[in-house]
Amino acid sequence: MMLGICPLWVYAQSRLDSIQHLDEITVVAKSFREVIPSQKLSGKELQKLNSHSVADALRYFSGVQLKDYGGVGGIKTVNIRSMGTNHMGVFYDGIELSNAQNGQVDLGMYSLDNIEEISLYNGQKSEIFQSAKDFGAAGTLYLRSRRPKFEDGKNTNLRATMKAGSFDVINPSALFEYKISENVAASFSAEWLNASGKYKFRYRRVNPAGEIAYDTTAVRENGDINATRLEAGLYGTIERGTWNAKVYNYNSERGIPGAIVNNVWRRGERVWDTNSFFQGSFVKEVNDQFKTQVNAKYAFYRTHYVNNDDKLIEVDNLYKQREVYVSTANMYTIFPFWDVSMSYDFQWNEMKADMYGFVFPTRFTNLLSIATALRLGKVKLQGSGLATFVNDRVKEGPAPKARQILTPAVFLSYKLFDKHDFSLRAFYKKTFRMPTFNDLYYADMGNSKLDPEYVTQYNLGTVYQKQWGNKLFRHFKIQADGYYNYVKDKIIAYPKGQQFRWTMLNLGKVKIRGVDISTETMINPWKDLFITMKVQYTYQKAQDYTDPSDNYYKDQIPYIPWHSGSAIAQASYKGWDLNYSFIYVGERYNQQENIKYNYTQPWYTSDISLSKEFKMKFGSLKASLEVNNLLSQDYDVILNYPMPKRNYRASLTVEL
Repeated sequence: MMLGICPLWVYAQSRLDSIQHLDEITVVAKSFREVIPSQKLSGKELQKLNSHSVADALRYFSGVQLKDYGGVGGIKTVNIRSMGTNHMGVFYDGIELSNAQNGQVDLGMYSLDNIEEISLYNGQKSEIFQSAKDFGAAGTLYLRSRRPKFEDGKNTNLRATMKAGSFDVINPSALFEYKISENVAASFSAEWLNASGKYKFRYRRVNPAGEIAYDTTAVRENGDINATRLEAGLYGTIERGTWNAKVYNYNSERGIPGAIVNNVWRRGERVWDTNSFFQGSFVKEVNDQFKTQVNAKYAFYRTHYVNNDDKLIEVDNLYKQREVYVSTANMYTIFPFWDVSMSYDFQWNEMKADMYGFVFPTRFTNLLSIATALRLGKVKLQGSGLATFVNDRVKEGPAPKARQILTPAVFLSYKLFDKHDFSLRAFYKKTFRMPTFNDLYYADMGNSKLDPEYVTQYNLGTVYQKQWGNKLFRHFKIQADGYYNYVKDKIIAYPKGQQFRWTMLNLGKVKIRGVDISTETMINPWKDLFITMKVQYTYQKAQDYTDPSDNYYKDQIPYIPWHSGSAIAQASYKGWDLNYSFIYVGERYNQQENIKYNYTQPWYTSDISLSKEFKMKFGSLKASLEVNNLLSQDYDVILNYPMPKRNYRASLTVEL
């Protein structure tokens, strides 16, 4: 109606000889879109955190357990709500990052330099217009890279950053964006990371009697890294649609520092990684009722592992993986309040290695999903079913058993009041994860008869948020969730009588009960001063119910703390940004038995950073200084893998 009236009004005013001023109009609408809200870090908030990689940033999400083996180049994996890393789906620009060899994605390989948003979902993303793979994980992590945006009159964007700091870190990066036409833009990003990885740590151990067995200071060795990241993309728009294509390459050589045990300091392990992929996506809204999406990807992963330790058996192995993935998703709107979707994915994985007795496995995976979404006043309802068909082939040995598995999910959200954004949500979901190539086929360890590992999730939660406009309190949000997860047929490694010879078995049963609470607020105590605060807390009781005869029956599973949390405080004033972040991980045990010898004490760290942005004629200049582990705490995330004490980093960024 306004579009129809405005041209007449403007025409009438234009007959006046004077210049007319039209007041700015801001249209505000309340959003009640997500059935299960996500945790997100994006934009400037993400840039202000003292984080180098994606794994570092995830420490500030509730319900997340991060395994960090220390140092700049140390391996970093993540799992959500204690279900295991293999149940976590990691998506880069809408397409999953996978690893058929061990099922784990090393998030330390993915820099934040070109990441625009990180979002974490329990269960799955609150959309039905997505690939079948999106329905298949117990939790999903979405990494969205920066898409080119240009100010009026500009055809190029250029950003260059130089970071340097402790452990001899040198980390330059560059981003170039070019506007080819009104509908097509290109982006190129490059980064180099080099560090010696050397840092001092305290090496201390107390025996069960409470006496100090040893207490000394040493320098962490063999933690060096030399890595490059190259990324190029094309982004386009068409009538009622978008498309993009991306090429990604990561190369690294790094040492593996290993565990500090029994006064063993020698380290001969090194690994070379090459991760490359090409992927593309096409989305088209055919009409008001129907839209479609096509995704495709080809990936090649190469890992070269060497152990030259003269006290151990020398190892020199080369692993190669290839992956082909295609997906189509389609959604039809039956009524304005009712949508249905159907998606189909095909994935092919192949692995080769120069190991003796390797079976050269190939995996064919077909996924078909059907989903529906209803919006009935205050109620939002989503339901989905995913059918998965997996067929493995090997060149040596008997053919593995084919798998056909159906997993359902139901999500519900209810808005309690019209005047307040206060809602309840709940979901039930069943998922599984296939045994990896290592689980099934690794020499002297694999078990080709393994069954999939199943997870059943239940969640009940609430969220309240309010906006206050120009008042002192600008924004406030609090959300809380209680959950119960049951893991069945958990895949574990079990010794079969000889040292260094293990087998994989379906023995595990784990029950997980927990509560996640998060709150955030923004205040504006002064005209140009804005303060944002976030607090996250998680309680988890994750117990092993595998065998009543075990000494650790009903004990907390290893490395899962009962209590953990984080806090972030950010202050912005006329281009100055001050950020303080605090992370706490409570007591836990490093082995299955919850006895004093296996006890691991709590740890906490404080990080602080200060940055200033200067507006220049040519663009902008930003300088920042970070102090990590401000109180120089001694701690291990994983036992005998000491983390760095107080360390520093400075950066300078130029944008044109």
